[in-house]
Amino acid sequence: MTTKFIAHSQNKLWLAALKPPMYSVAIIPIWIGTAVAYGETHLMHWGIFSTFLLSAILIIAWLNLSNDVFDAETGIDRNKPHSLVNLTGNKSLIFGLSNLFLAVGILGIIAIAWWQRDPTVIGIVLLCCALGYSYQGPPFRLGYQGLGEIICFFTFGPMAVAAAYYSQAQTFSSMGLAASMIIGISTSIILFCSHFHQVEDDIAAGKRSPIVVLGTQRGAKLLPWLSGSIVALTGLFIVLGMFPIWTGLILVSLPFALELVQYVGCYHDQPEKVSNCKFIAVKLHFWSGLFLGWGFVLPNLWY
Repeated sequence: MTTKFIAHSQNKLWLAALKPPMYSVAIIPIWIGTAVAYGETHLMHWGIFSTFLLSAILIIAWLNLSNDVFDAETGIDRNKPHSLVNLTGNKSLIFGLSNLFLAVGILGIIAIAWWQRDPTVIGIVLLCCALGYSYQGPPFRLGYQGLGEIICFFTFGPMAVAAAYYSQAQTFSSMGLAASMIIGISTSIILFCSHFHQVEDDIAAGKRSPIVVLGTQRGAKLLPWLSGSIVALTGLFIVLGMFPIWTGLILVSLPFALELVQYVGCYHDQPEKVSNCKFIAVKLHFWSGLFLGWGFVLPNLWY
């Protein structure tokens, strides 16, 4: 029984370290950019979409692994058993794997640019990678200055969605920009929620996360406004005629927003319990993004 329990615990640690739910952060911006492009052009380039999707997943893997390495260097993860560096005890291996994932992911983006004979997508994605690196990577470590959510908003919102849209249409779109703002907010909510349970470690490492600055109670009070803005902005863009009425399907994700707000409101100052809130935030991000995207696609299925 003891051996089985240890094995089960190790499996849970590895699952937590690999963060499979977090890869929706890669999937949703590509889906939204492609969905808006399809809604406007009535064309879908499946080869480009699948290549971009795989590349985005690999680039997120690079971010996750390299951030574990950078956090190990600052000591902020010393109490984090599900850090890949702590699990393997081999920082060089994790760093090497992260760079391999980045290289293969960038090759996929280069392939898209070669097919289109247009380097624009490469430029946008490289800028996204640079911003992603600046979040935890030396000498910048901008996440330690409380800028993580801002970086997250622009990288996984306007920039990632614009790159995905451009890969399909080879132009930019005001509708795509509006949709990207919603995705940027929902992605930033995930990062915002990840700070609630690690306030003490952040303070010890000199990291001024929003929750360190605001405190958990004020952070919990801000969360309803952030979560509500996802639906509110969608409604505004529908009223302004920028979004089709079908994007109102985003209301399907409202129960996840309510669950997140209530959960954090109850447990914001209990690290052991509130640590799960980021996974509720991931569900909100995934389902709101999925149904928002379908709102652009559905009116054109009968075109």
